[in-house]
Amino acid sequence: MTKDVLWLRDQPAAAGRRAEPLSVERIVTAAVAELDEHGAERLTMRRLAQRLDVTSTALYWHVRTKEDVLDLAVDHVLGEVPIPSGVEPRIAARALLVDWRAAMLRHPWSPGLLGRPLLGPNVLARIEFLQATLVRAGLSGADLQVATKLLSNVVIGTAMNDSSWRRLDAPAVMVQVRDHIAGRGDLYPTLGSSGFLDDGSSDDELFERGLDRVLDAVGLSSPA
Repeated sequence: MTKDVLWLRDQPAAAGRRAEPLSVERIVTAAVAELDEHGAERLTMRRLAQRLDVTSTALYWHVRTKEDVLDLAVDHVLGEVPIPSGVEPRIAARALLVDWRAAMLRHPWSPGLLGRPLLGPNVLARIEFLQATLVRAGLSGADLQVATKLLSNVVIGTAMNDSSWRRLDAPAVMVQVRDHIAGRGDLYPTLGSSGFLDDGSSDDELFERGLDRVLDAVGLSSPA
């Protein structure tokens, strides 16, 4: 099973490979562009080769499978997330998580791929920073594990939900949603009266307000 995970395979030595006008970096950059334009469902090795103006066979000297390309592309996206330095733990964790979500929303295909093992160097560097920040805030043991999973899942889950809405014509869809709920007040009385669909907040604002609540809950209090 572990041999099916890119990051856990023994990496072959570069010596002896056929010289190709390619590199893993070029392939990943092209793959991210292709994914941004067409989504993960339409990515194929043939389309990627056409974008790079090479043969499909040439790609396989550098990557073994399409799944490898997807793993590398997700790790590339996480590499766009700046790692804060020299700031108080709550500020550092908050900045990392806000930027993490923003990176995924710039690449709306990426949240849907996060069910695969997140073991790339960029992903692990950010998780390492998050855990180290939580340790600086005094968390350890089970509390540290719970906080790490909770915070990362909040970011991934909201990015997945928000990217889905952003692919739609959100204003027009929200009118339809309001009409749907208003016409079924007997079934959804709280949804119809709470005003949560009409408070005027953007999904960015809602995320940051929710994130602050979660940071409070896991013990990262605001600096005095």
